[in-house]
Amino acid sequence: MQILHSKIIGQGKPLLILHGLLGMGDNWISLARRYAENGLEVHLIDQRNHGQSFHSDEMNYQVLSDDLSVYINHYNLQNILLLGHSMGGKSAMYFAVENPDKIEKLIIVDIAPKYYPPHHHFIFEAIHSLDLSVGDRKAIEKELDKKINNKAISLFILKNLKREKSGGFSWKPNISVLENSLDELGEALPPFSVFDKPTLFVKGEKSPYITKSDDGLIKAHFPKVEIISIPNSGHWVHAEQAELFFDKSLEFMKI
Repeated sequence: MQILHSKIIGQGKPLLILHGLLGMGDNWISLARRYAENGLEVHLIDQRNHGQSFHSDEMNYQVLSDDLSVYINHYNLQNILLLGHSMGGKSAMYFAVENPDKIEKLIIVDIAPKYYPPHHHFIFEAIHSLDLSVGDRKAIEKELDKKINNKAISLFILKNLKREKSGGFSWKPNISVLENSLDELGEALPPFSVFDKPTLFVKGEKSPYITKSDDGLIKAHFPKVEIISIPNSGHWVHAEQAELFFDKSLEFMKI
């Protein structure tokens, strides 16, 4: 079995962080350093088909959960703290309900255990429209800005560029597989699956991903849950309100 790529920072209780779609562990580096300063061994993981981890034609929450099992066994980790954002949050939920004995506490960031219809097609259309052979990052950024019209999303996507020896660029993620897996990545958590240990759901106040009507479903799957909303934040709550997110998440992990 292949081992997911990660960056490990600090010493202490293991905290594993799972990024969202088209993300990578490195998106969390600033928060990871702060967690490490507070006695945690932080594992910034690249999930399959992302970052520096291996590519595969299979992409669904079962294989993402299995990848995490292999990773945890490889590093002989126990009583872990598991944190996941968006797609990474769904991966974390799947792993938690299947492997409750491995986890001490769970943090889910701005994703509910429900089904989400595919809604990232505009991003993949923009990615396909770019000419990476030009070798000019600024020119690629300018073209992407025209297509996306959202600077934060553009910069997030551009982190996935990899410089080739030819002088051009390529994508780190497995773009075609991710695009073809959007249905699977919208799947709900299986019915009647339960994780009965301390869980924190963090919602961005301005994000549509978790609504008040999701509370019942969240509590059915995670009976020991606390649901909090971070003011003045959207889907990337941990980036938009990093200080408050850090305080709330660390307080939960340290209790």
